[in-house]
Amino acid sequence: MYFAALLARTEDGWEASDTELDDVETLSDLTDLAREASVDEDTVLVFIEQEDAWFGVVRVDGEDDPRIFVSDATAAARSSYGEILLTDELLGREPGAEDTIAALEELVGLDETEDGDPDTTPDNDTTDHDDNDDADDGLDTDADAVPSGPLGDTRLLADLGLPEAELLMLRTDALVEIADALGAAEVLETVR
Repeated sequence: MYFAALLARTEDGWEASDTELDDVETLSDLTDLAREASVDEDTVLVFIEQEDAWFGVVRVDGEDDPRIFVSDATAAARSSYGEILLTDELLGREPGAEDTIAALEELVGLDETEDGDPDTTPDNDTTDHDDNDDADDGLDTDADAVPSGPLGDTRLLADLGLPEAELLMLRTDALVEIADALGAAEVLETVR
């Protein structure tokens, strides 16, 4: 079960709105959605949570690049919404690296033969093989490319009342605790 909401800062406090992510395919789409909710280009926070698995916060300040925090990158990588947040930049990869990896994996099948070539290795092969050949085929899998645990800007809420150390300790009901620290618990509860 997913929950997504926008919190937009105004002169009078925070305004919350729930949001559908069905039409959001990229971080750019999500950033545009946040900017549309912005009042006078003030701060907008996008909350995404998969119950008991992970949560993410995207902070958009005017035209600045979005700042992202994900509580558990490995869990988020298994989610279509999490993949939106796990950009190449956030993961420390070259832009387009994922496309290159996918293309290479498509060329080399699971049996490590080129696409369409039959595996001609006899079953009674006595050639000395290194046991690590399968593990080190030069291709990174998604599990290897995504670090476990928190990822991103751990200080994105520090100036709003939630220090880095507290953000890193959040697990369940994280969005409620974040909203409480921001003084926006009541408005978030109205859209939850």
